[in-house]
Amino acid sequence: MRIVAGSRKGHRISAPPGTVTRPTGDRVRESAFQLIGPVEGAAVLDLFAGSGAMGLEALSRGAVRVVFVERDRGACRVIAQNLEKLRLTGAVVLCRDVVDALRETRARGHRYDLVLVDAPYDEWTEYATLLAELLPDVLGDGALVVVETASRTEPELPLDLVMTRRYGSARISVFRNP
Repeated sequence: MRIVAGSRKGHRISAPPGTVTRPTGDRVRESAFQLIGPVEGAAVLDLFAGSGAMGLEALSRGAVRVVFVERDRGACRVIAQNLEKLRLTGAVVLCRDVVDALRETRARGHRYDLVLVDAPYDEWTEYATLLAELLPDVLGDGALVVVETASRTEPELPLDLVMTRRYGSARISVFRNP
């Protein structure tokens, strides 16, 4: 995997070994960021971060802050190693459950311009209701939420659906906070 654009364009990034983490491929990541548009100066929350590829891409493209949330300790180590290797600053890696992290973020009143959600495909329905409840409270005005699911899954959130696109086995859905 490589960073697709920005200050670290072309640099290789690592993914956790094994089959538990499914990194977002270069082509899908590039397409997602074309849908998102510029992220310079954005505060980004990368949920179910896995390899961290989406958040790393955001930092490379000018996001000022990315909070990576991932429950797998091995994946958290890989994200930290990628940040160090790429010499990217403005990042925090939270090795914890996404729901707990969102509840804490909401309680602290933190707001984000962009939230990246890439739950394990087979766990989307398990998280959908909780994400629908918690996400709106951590979004700034006009913030975007980008959800990656299996191509057959059409996610629903209490936000405005901007667009949805299928890329092979993946679907990218972009929502906007009104």
